[in-house]
Amino acid sequence: MALKINNFRTVFAMGFISISLVFHSCGNTPNESENIDPNSYTKTVKIQGNKFSEDSAFAFIERQVNFGFRIPGTAEHRNCADWLYAQLQQYCDTAYFQKGTTQTHTGKKIPVYNLIGSFNPNAKKRMLWGAHWDSRPVADQDNERTNMPIAGANDGASGVGVLLEIARITDTLPAEIGLDIIFFDAEDLGASEVENSFCLGSQYWAKQPHTPNYSARMGVLLDMVGSKNAEFLWESNSNQWGNFLLAHIWSVAHEMGYQNHFKTQNTGMVIDDHVYVYKGRNIPMIDIIDYNHTRGFPAEWHTHNDNMEQIHKPTLKAVGHTLENTLLNPPPSLFY
Repeated sequence: MALKINNFRTVFAMGFISISLVFHSCGNTPNESENIDPNSYTKTVKIQGNKFSEDSAFAFIERQVNFGFRIPGTAEHRNCADWLYAQLQQYCDTAYFQKGTTQTHTGKKIPVYNLIGSFNPNAKKRMLWGAHWDSRPVADQDNERTNMPIAGANDGASGVGVLLEIARITDTLPAEIGLDIIFFDAEDLGASEVENSFCLGSQYWAKQPHTPNYSARMGVLLDMVGSKNAEFLWESNSNQWGNFLLAHIWSVAHEMGYQNHFKTQNTGMVIDDHVYVYKGRNIPMIDIIDYNHTRGFPAEWHTHNDNMEQIHKPTLKAVGHTLENTLLNPPPSLFY
């Protein structure tokens, strides 16, 4: 992921803080204006899905990396886009290849390819799940070859691989529920000192969605979800506008025994694609991201070590299995 610390992209140090408790008895619908603690959120979760294959997700990640550096404007970037679109066409009810142009903070015009796959496209009660698929053109956090591009196996490809596997195993959804899977382009081209220079694909999509007046009731963003010791805490922006969704998804993860990755602790603010989805489309989207304010992002972040050696199949399983069962146990607020 491309995010990124400075006066705007600040990750505020917050210390480990216990999440404020608001008890919700079984059967209650979470009030989205309240703070919810997953440890007292008692929505019954039926763990019934076990189709998610970490081997398949790993193969999807490896396939992306094998295209080469996925930098907008390159042949490798376009070839990967075509492949991703073909996968979405194969697995989803409807697929969209959104093509546009934008400008980087250096003034360079680049193509933007946002790729979307939809299940039950006519359903009004929709969820939006996303990740970015481009890779960073510089290794600015490395000690050598800092101006050379990185593979982006974890930062970008891991979230896409998990969501492609979700698409592959999703046969049917209840007719009233729709799911859109979106792969945002041009997330990782920015500079920390330039406001709004990251997340160009989601900024473009928020202004010009793939269908007119697009709306979803909630969203989930995946970013850097492949490392062995990944920790997913309650990111500050996500907690601000999607606390009810954090509570639900973390309760699903805990029910399945993935507490080692899904930690019920607050952490700092990250500017990621979910921010522009919320501000541009008013969709409360949370960020499942490997970030801990005491250590920052994973050690391989924006370095040449962000390669397939960093991808840990049990972590992919924890994230994918949790999302699979979130689909089977959708948040109550989806229905209200």
